[in-house]
Amino acid sequence: MNTAEYLVKKLEELGVNDFFGLPGDYNFNLLYAVENNPNTRWIGCTNELNAGYAADGYARMRGYGAVITTYGVGELSAINAIAGSNAENVPVISIVGVPATKTIENKKMVHHNFQNVNYYACYEAHKPVTAACAFLTRDNAKIEIDRILKILVKEKKPVYVAIPMDIALMEISDKNVSYDWNSDEENLKLVSNKIVAKINNSQNPVILGDLLVKRFDAKIEYKEFVEKTKIPVTNFLMGTNLIDMDYDLYLGGYFAQFDNKEAEKHINETDCLIAVGPVYTDLNAFGFNLPYKLNDHIAIYGTYTYVEGHKYDNVKMADVLEAVTKLVDSKDMKICKPQIGYSLKTPNSEKLTSEYIYPRLQEFIKENDIVIAETGIIPQGISPMKLPNNVELQTQTLWGAIGWATPATLGVCLAKPNSRVVLITGEGSHQLTAMEIGNMLRRDIKPIIIVLNNNGYTVERVLSNSPDDCFNDIMQMNYSKFARVFEGDVWSTKVTTEDDFDKALKVTQIMNKMCYIEICTDSMDMPKLTEKLITSLRKKAQETKPCEPAFETNNENITLSNKNNSNTFETVVHKGLQEVE
Repeated sequence: MNTAEYLVKKLEELGVNDFFGLPGDYNFNLLYAVENNPNTRWIGCTNELNAGYAADGYARMRGYGAVITTYGVGELSAINAIAGSNAENVPVISIVGVPATKTIENKKMVHHNFQNVNYYACYEAHKPVTAACAFLTRDNAKIEIDRILKILVKEKKPVYVAIPMDIALMEISDKNVSYDWNSDEENLKLVSNKIVAKINNSQNPVILGDLLVKRFDAKIEYKEFVEKTKIPVTNFLMGTNLIDMDYDLYLGGYFAQFDNKEAEKHINETDCLIAVGPVYTDLNAFGFNLPYKLNDHIAIYGTYTYVEGHKYDNVKMADVLEAVTKLVDSKDMKICKPQIGYSLKTPNSEKLTSEYIYPRLQEFIKENDIVIAETGIIPQGISPMKLPNNVELQTQTLWGAIGWATPATLGVCLAKPNSRVVLITGEGSHQLTAMEIGNMLRRDIKPIIIVLNNNGYTVERVLSNSPDDCFNDIMQMNYSKFARVFEGDVWSTKVTTEDDFDKALKVTQIMNKMCYIEICTDSMDMPKLTEKLITSLRKKAQETKPCEPAFETNNENITLSNKNNSNTFETVVHKGLQEVE
């Protein structure tokens, strides 16, 4: 078969049945390979960035994703999405159709190029944001495809391949190659015995689950490990709902000092932290508050593990968990189980606020739902929820690119067509990528979309000198009407009160179509967890540099006033975070 057909076939074997992207004359041979394969289909998006985000969402639920773009203008539009996938261990392959080999060799100045012709500039640009890059030639096509796919499978990070037009049609061997890999048996035995000894000798162990458990397909092994050891368990934000929240030893989420004192106490006082798949970042861990280094205890990552500062390479997370589960003693510990989740109040005609929105969403979300939360203040409202069993929460908390969530929802819906998908996004983020709503309707996709309209970038209002800074304002749209611009079956509404929000959510239960709800709040409304986090950052900012306070607060809202301080709040916060790090 030809090179393009081979690549599509190998990705199909990995579970990629949908390829996202945009057509361009340099990638037509790749698109024909997708269309001619009876088990794959082409999903055209409105722009390449959206296509990259959609492939990211698809990979989070299906295991792997693929985006196809054209040389230069297309691939560089998608590179931010690829960088986000790299940051959060999402295995997406970026496939780029480039000019023919003779054009490259002769450095002809064809379209989508620079005047100082450099056909490898975009290839080089992708190296820092992927786990591996390949530029195919007559001599290396199959070798390079197999090489980068092995890395995609092992590292669970993006890879990049540039395929010249003629190379896409070149015949290559279709000899089968396995992309799976095995743990180093000696290292696996060593690290498992070390972990078992450390756990068995501990008095106050605690388990901390996080994102990489999902990415490295170890959820079953993680659950078995938790249940066998009978050790208290918590999680960072991106690890929400790895364990049934009714489980006797579940401490709730870890929010540092801002909420859930029981989880904070166990984490701070442990003599044996077992961190499984941790991503220790400012927003995911609610600051850098741990009184120790993760790797000084036990930290199990996707392809390696640390025990007391010593690294053991080439061991799969699932294999480590399985081996330890077989050997470790049950601790049979007890906890004072905290109250998990919000208390719901009866709706009335009052204006919508976060105090009602997130408790009501907690009640609305059902078992087996997939919830996609845009970056900003929304994840801090969702993370304290008590979620039903098997609910998937997807956020982009580390990379934090606003606009990710809407096209990611397209990918998630195509990856899991039989699941109910709920997207919760802010209107500022939504404006960046909202055109993908049309693509959802074109594909008869029926998510429930909730757009939080708080009149601009609220999280930036809090961080800048004044909430009235004009750069945090955005053009207002009638979002509920926007959804009906596209041809397709959609029900939409705009709500401003608790009663109306309650009724709108109930309506979605009987609708067999896309439901699009615009919910309106004041510009400075935010979840309590966000308020506490910002208050702490402000205190840290004031401790960092002696100066006249730049901020005032009251119990109702966080208000900011300029006291002729030359340091912006954001600058001082960054200094404070650097000190903590």
